[in-house]
Parts: sequence; C-alpha cells; structure tokens
Amino acid sequence: MEGVHVVTYAGDLTPQEAWDALEANPDAVLVDCRTRAEWNFVGVPDLEILGKRTVFVEWVGFPDGAPNQGFVAQLREAGIRDSDEVIFLCRSGHRSIGAAQMATAAGIAKAYNVLDGFEGALDENDHRGSTGWRASNLPWRQS
Repeated sequence: MEGVHVVTYAGDLTPQEAWDALEANPDAVLVDCRTRAEWNFVGVPDLEILGKRTVFVEWVGFPDGAPNQGFVAQLREAGIRDSDEVIFLCRSGHRSIGAAQMATAAGIAKAYNVLDGFEGALDENDHRGSTGWRASNLPWRQS
C-alpha cells in the first residue's frame, strides 16, 4: 500500500514512556546506539536510580559512519535475550529505528525506538536539545 509506513519493530516510545517501561519492567533494557564520541562528549542516560545500567553498542562507526557488522553479536555479549524488552536510543530517533529493526530481525520481538532520541532533531536555529531524553528532564550524566 503506497504511503503506508510498515513498522518492522515493536514500536516507538516517547522518552518518558521509555523511562516508565524501564522502571516497570525488570526485563527492560536501554541500549544507547550512538557513537563513542557522542557518549563521551554529549552525555549518556543514567539509570542508576532504577538499579540498571545502560548498554552501549554503536550502531555505526565513527568517523566513517559504516554499519557496525558486529551489532547483534555485541547485543548478545551484553546479555540481551530474545525475551527482553529492548529500548534503543540514538541522538534524534533515526539510527535507533534501524537498530530496533535489526534486533527484531535477529529474534528480539520487543525492540523499541525512543522518539527524539537523546537530544532531538535540529530546531529552527540548527540546535539540538529542545526535545528528547535530556529535554524531558530524565536522568543523564556527562563525563
């Protein structure tokens, strides 16, 4: 059907819905699939208050942007199981769609994308940060 977007993963969550799922479900896992540079220089979600840790697996490499060929293997190495609810977060909610799709194809049926990601899309002034995880005042830290 033309013009119909078929979702090939469990769905999209707002940052607050993602936090609520992480808080309510002991088998919910947050995977930050941004680059190491983004984790180091922009900040990362902090799940300490929930007694959880964020899993960090790059979806694409930096600086070349090539797909991470070991993505699914690295999810498995991090302990992610097919039965887990896996919530993928990137900068603005685009790369995490691909990550959720690949996880779904690998057998993780409950793979979700966080809308607006960690920092959101560019605003009218070409700045990020007015939407997303940080703008939702969810816990995060910067090194």
